[in-house]
Amino acid sequence: MTIFTHDPRITPARADLAAEHLTGVIAAPRYARARLMRVAHALAPLSQSPARDIPIDTQALRGESVDVYEIDQEGWAWGQLRGDKYVGYMPAEALREDVATPTHRVSVIRTFVYPGPNMKLPPLMALSLGAAVAVRGGKDAFSAVEGGYVWRAHLAALDAFESDFVAVAERFLHAPYLWGGKTSQGIDCSGLVQVSLGSSGRACPRDSDMAEKALGTPLAIADDLSSLRRGDLIYWKGHCGIMRDADELLHANGHHMLVASEPLRVARDRIRAIGAGPITSIRRL
Repeated sequence: MTIFTHDPRITPARADLAAEHLTGVIAAPRYARARLMRVAHALAPLSQSPARDIPIDTQALRGESVDVYEIDQEGWAWGQLRGDKYVGYMPAEALREDVATPTHRVSVIRTFVYPGPNMKLPPLMALSLGAAVAVRGGKDAFSAVEGGYVWRAHLAALDAFESDFVAVAERFLHAPYLWGGKTSQGIDCSGLVQVSLGSSGRACPRDSDMAEKALGTPLAIADDLSSLRRGDLIYWKGHCGIMRDADELLHANGHHMLVASEPLRVARDRIRAIGAGPITSIRRL
């Protein structure tokens, strides 16, 4: 058996079970073939243990594809998101095999699904930026999707991307901070970067340490703030943010408990003062 060092966050293997494609790579008592499912709820929380009273690691949005390797008797699905490869447990009730292949994604920060093509009807659910749906025609200004109707102007084709990911991130200004969150109801620092880049067609790993290694080119001196520009990504150990211009940082953070905009130097000095350390890198896309 090959000794394989892996990141458990993105490797579908645990002590008692591993994905079938890891046979001969990671030792496990049993292996399972992936069962493709999609998120049918507005979102599905993903955690490292099958319990509702622990922190979530991330959220999967409506329409996301999931490779499911097990559904236990307590109603927990263990699997891997196909988008950013994150592995964990999700409520099985939020997943279905018969969700239609998406054709469009939500292009505004939040929109509603109505039971009919009428904005006065009580909405069935709210979908967040990046959620994906299958459009099946429509009526008037609405697109018909599985389970209801969405205002057509709030949807974009899957291959229609935003030109400025920073402008997408700016839509989340003042959204509440939520560990593991990826929506306007609650979002964390790396979620803000991931969702914004995703809207512009750029894949981004989920956690800040993963993204720091994968994205862009590092500037020569991490703490040199003299030549920053819009779109530069700032990283600390366990935190990240997006430059709006040469001076202003946009980041979801636990100090404000919001997505906040403030001078980078102010954020840098505060973060250093609480013992979280210096800026570890500045990445330019």
